[in-house]
Amino acid sequence: MTFRRCATVLLALLVAIVGLTAPAYAEPTDSEGASDKLRKALEVATRGYVQANAKYEGSKKRQAELATELAKLEQQQQKKTAAVQNIAAAAYQTGRIGHFTALLSAESPDQFIERAIALNNAATTETDALHELAVARARTDSAKADIDAEVAVEKQQREVMAARKKQAEDALKEAGYGQSTTGPTTWVKTAKPAPRNPDGSWPDEGCTVNDPTTDGCITARTLHALQQAKAAGFTRYVSCHRSGGSGEHPKGQACDFSAAKSGFQNVAATGGDKTYGTNLAAFFIHNASRLAVMYVIWYQKIWLPGSGWRTYGGCCTPAARHTNHVHVSIY
Repeated sequence: MTFRRCATVLLALLVAIVGLTAPAYAEPTDSEGASDKLRKALEVATRGYVQANAKYEGSKKRQAELATELAKLEQQQQKKTAAVQNIAAAAYQTGRIGHFTALLSAESPDQFIERAIALNNAATTETDALHELAVARARTDSAKADIDAEVAVEKQQREVMAARKKQAEDALKEAGYGQSTTGPTTWVKTAKPAPRNPDGSWPDEGCTVNDPTTDGCITARTLHALQQAKAAGFTRYVSCHRSGGSGEHPKGQACDFSAAKSGFQNVAATGGDKTYGTNLAAFFIHNASRLAVMYVIWYQKIWLPGSGWRTYGGCCTPAARHTNHVHVSIY
């Protein structure tokens, strides 16, 4: 147990001993207010959605880059085509026989050599122009093929996203939750994006980084999300790794952010504490694609990428209902 957590527990014990009225310390439960079945279903569905969406975004970006490149290649091809057409027109006007006539009509050996060199240079120019045109056409065709391939990737990922979205929503409905609802979505501060693979997807990460909030471990991407939240001004008590139980905490891919300044309290957040939690949830939603957010849970609601806010249960404590802390799961 970390010093910070020990201090919070001791403070709660001291309050109880002296008889003061204050909310008791309440660490969020391992189940986070849901059954293992629901948590596992949400993890599989949202993990698949987030990864597919990352590849989709990467494909769209790649298509835009290829479209710009294609436009340049088409311009180059047009210039090469025009050059070849000009050479062909000149050859048609003079005729190949004109070349031999020019040589035969030379009045001296020196003039014959000069005309031979000039004709050779012209032939070389024609050959080079034809070669450059062929290369330009090949590059243009290749760029078009790359765009077609990226369009296919985009289509595939959109299908995966739709399937995963339905999978998550069905899991919530089966558990008695999942009705569409409203919640915080707008936040002005933009987080620094986490590193991605060249194709835009998220690299797989293990629980290999020391968790600054506990004695456990978290992933590098979870640490990045935690640091970005703090940089945005959300500096209240946080607990990430938790051994045992289901969900992303044991994997170092989730954090619980206390709404109260003094840590997790066994009461529902109100006033400024609730506003803090609402703003924090909005921060992660606004930056979901930058931080690889799988889902956010706050005040008996869950936000899923592609689905938005949905009703979410939990019984029978503020921790289980997520009214005293914001839960964030990171891919």
